[in-house]
Amino acid sequence: MPMTDDIRYVGVNDREVDLFEGLYVVPNGVAYNSYVIMDEKIAVMDAVDARFGDAWVNNVREALSGRKPDYLVVHHMEPDHSAAIALFMEAFPEAVIVSSAKAFPMMKAFFGTDFDGRRIIVKEGDKLELGKHVLQFITAPMVHWPEVVMSYDACDKTLYSADGFGKFGALDAEEDWACEARRYYFGIVGKYGAQVQAVLKKASGLDIRTIRPLHGPVLEGEALTRALELYDIWSSYRAESEGVLIAYTSVYGHTRVAAEQLADQLRAKGVKVAMQDLARCDIAEAVEDAFRYDRMVLATTTYNADIFPPMRQFLTWLSERGYRNRKVGLIENGSWAPMAAKVMRAMLGGCKDVTIVEPVVKIQSALNTESAAQLDTLAEAMA
Repeated sequence: MPMTDDIRYVGVNDREVDLFEGLYVVPNGVAYNSYVIMDEKIAVMDAVDARFGDAWVNNVREALSGRKPDYLVVHHMEPDHSAAIALFMEAFPEAVIVSSAKAFPMMKAFFGTDFDGRRIIVKEGDKLELGKHVLQFITAPMVHWPEVVMSYDACDKTLYSADGFGKFGALDAEEDWACEARRYYFGIVGKYGAQVQAVLKKASGLDIRTIRPLHGPVLEGEALTRALELYDIWSSYRAESEGVLIAYTSVYGHTRVAAEQLADQLRAKGVKVAMQDLARCDIAEAVEDAFRYDRMVLATTTYNADIFPPMRQFLTWLSERGYRNRKVGLIENGSWAPMAAKVMRAMLGGCKDVTIVEPVVKIQSALNTESAAQLDTLAEAMA
């Protein structure tokens, strides 16, 4: 579908995928975005997933209306955006690939060739002149792979942002941008906050009116402004909202009762509360909530002298993604030898600037007068 007189969309919606990257639940699918810039010379911006290679090449042919592409610009080599590169190069034998130096060894690994003789290597500040459209390249290493580049077209004041500013969900999905962009960011990009901050600093020197990410909708106007604000918050590990996430696991329901009682107490004090049952929820949504709010309470049982497996998985995800700058309360349950608080403290030890809020609530099997009083005190401290 045409987007402007000289920018054509040739990407695809994937409504078949159930797990993005084999891990993230995507009930509304995902989009693999690709564009054609029609000018004196023609640049195709990125490829798509292997399952949609033929459809994408057909989209490109239709957009070209008999012309031939001069360049395939590859911003990111993750297979959901690069798997159809070889198919494209076979279909258009005069085309040249434009990408970073680190991208071509990846092509060699994926396709058995690095397209020597049909490539242009670009670095920070390099330009690709198409006519009135001139692409200026911005290196974005580890956002979220090492080879990533973005490109800025001053003609349209457009940033082609690779996976940055992307979201889950096909383009025909009617859903809030921030919710699925947040889950996407913290699941996939969240570890690399410092690198995102570096790119935001570069972007601040550009007059950007449009962002075209590799996943999700084109961002313009208020949506673009809000996306930039959120990326600054997320990548600096600041809380987006005041509130408490209560993340819990419960074997026979007693820990859940304590978690729900705490939630009721906090709500009565006017505190926003989100709850996640880690054994049943989408863990990526629980991670999203942990980074969204400024406080968190973890409630779990001792299990094999450790903690219940879904809680261990959750804390591993948080640690790997750089969880920091938060206040955290702990609730442990154990019928004869409670160990959960000790294990959770140790796992949180790798997270910067995390403050454990006292008291740690110790439940032995079920709430009693003593542990209920501790819960009351924790509610006061968290509020």
